[in-house]
Amino acid sequence: QVQLVESGGRLVQAGDSLRLSCAASGRTFTMVWFRQAPGKEREFVAGISGSGISTYYADSVKGRFTISRDNTKNTVYVQMNSLKPEDTAVYYCAARSGFASSSSREYPYWGQGTQVTVSS
Repeated sequence: QVQLVESGGRLVQAGDSLRLSCAASGRTFTMVWFRQAPGKEREFVAGISGSGISTYYADSVKGRFTISRDNTKNTVYVQMNSLKPEDTAVYYCAARSGFASSSSREYPYWGQGTQVTVSS
């Protein structure tokens, strides 16, 4: 069983930066970040392979967000720069044993989420 614990979410101003962390128990997996804004579906944000060599981004965050991982700490990070009000959402970390997928249905392991609020 894999347990995921996110942290780092808070209220920030537009243009600010924020780094979210996701600590995982167990073996290394493909790990991703999704987000869900009120009234919207959960959407893929970024993903990283188990080795950390391959990364994937949604078009909406490409160039602003950077995903990384430290396998010595079993932790994945997403550095979020130039934040916009439309980035406001609950951010979830998820993991699976296969290749990264942008479909939330492909992920059996989820964290509890961390709230990011970007004020204008």
